[in-house]
Amino acid sequence: MAAEDMGATAMGGAGSGEAEAQAASTLPATAAETSPNHPWPLHLLSRKLKAHIERAPSVWIEAQIIELNRRGGSAFATLRDTDAEISLPASLWSTVLDRQKTPLERGSRVVALVKPEFWMKTGRLNMSIRDIRPVGLGDLLARIEQLRQALAAEGLFADSRKKPLPLLPHRIGLITGRDSDAKKDVLRNAALRWPAVEFDVREVAVQGNTAVGQVLAALRKLDADPHVDVIVIARGGGALEDLLPFSNEELIRAVAAAATPVVSAIGHEADRPILDDVADLRASTPTDAAKRVVPDVSEELAKVRVAREYLNRSILRLLDRESDRLHALRSRPVLASPEVMVTAREDDINRLRKHAHTAVSSAVVRALDQVHHLKARVRALSPQMTLDRGYAVVQVAGPDGVGHDVVRSPGQAPHGTPLTVRVAEGRFCAVADGVLPPAPSEAAELPASERGSP
Repeated sequence: MAAEDMGATAMGGAGSGEAEAQAASTLPATAAETSPNHPWPLHLLSRKLKAHIERAPSVWIEAQIIELNRRGGSAFATLRDTDAEISLPASLWSTVLDRQKTPLERGSRVVALVKPEFWMKTGRLNMSIRDIRPVGLGDLLARIEQLRQALAAEGLFADSRKKPLPLLPHRIGLITGRDSDAKKDVLRNAALRWPAVEFDVREVAVQGNTAVGQVLAALRKLDADPHVDVIVIARGGGALEDLLPFSNEELIRAVAAAATPVVSAIGHEADRPILDDVADLRASTPTDAAKRVVPDVSEELAKVRVAREYLNRSILRLLDRESDRLHALRSRPVLASPEVMVTAREDDINRLRKHAHTAVSSAVVRALDQVHHLKARVRALSPQMTLDRGYAVVQVAGPDGVGHDVVRSPGQAPHGTPLTVRVAEGRFCAVADGVLPPAPSEAAELPASERGSP
């Protein structure tokens, strides 16, 4: 104990204090300055270790007592981590144990205030327990609930993060206890529902301080296997202390980070470790997990039969409907007498030909009428028609007897002028004999210069 070390230090210090003070000036000041030629004495190293270790503060730790022995006024205990294979010996005064309302025993879960101490005489490191308290069921529940709320606040339990399970997994990873009833329930019920199902079973410790590490290792291996479609973590029921590994924060975060869907099947319906909240699917029991992970082959076959019957009915209805349509099409006149299509078009062509002939004939008749009308107009306006009405063309005759200039005015034909006169049926010669006075009806039509001419 610390008292033993203190007594040894006092005895040694009284006799050699002065000698050590004289030798201290010749010793290396730090450990880095020591060498084979300038070493530290062992007691100097022990004092420095003691001074360094005793500066460490006291710390509260949580552990499980796996060994406890009383020896007079003192006691010795061995503490083990609740989630790992790590143990630590410690000592305490018997008065610390006597203060407990419920005697501590092996297997008790406790929190302890420990302070590291170094015993110079023996060179041993000791953990001194200054205070110790048992962890009750209420404390565990409160701690689990606090962790549950913290993880929920991070969003680890959100439905949006949960991955859907495959309809028919090819291989199921099963993490369960060695030869446990949970393993048998999952394998048996899954095989009953789907005989062809395949399992990759990883048997691990499901309680105790090694459970978390083994479950984590199995989870990571199965998650890394591309042939595993879903992972089931199964365990039977038990006390709260037995199910604590499945509320471990490290395990919970590993399940949340897994790429493969994870099904939690821990304990019974009333058991609720934090693993149930973070898993992609929570099964009330291992048997329920087997029912939720694989479909029932009989139910699936029944669904296939129903689907086939539905398809048969649908096909038969389609065939009947199309047969009726074919009968209706075949009963139409165009299909009953296909030549009707040709004869109808022939009638149309004949009708159109007649219409075209009539239209062309009408156009020709109208054009002939227009030609006759134009001929009549041309003839009516021709000089011959003018001559036929009694008019004559008078021209001044040349020496050769051929008419040249048309006489339009009496002044052009003075007395004795030879003329040629053309009438409707020929020509004849004439000589101008003078100018006659215009008739009363013609006087108005003559120019003003000719009205008074003799």
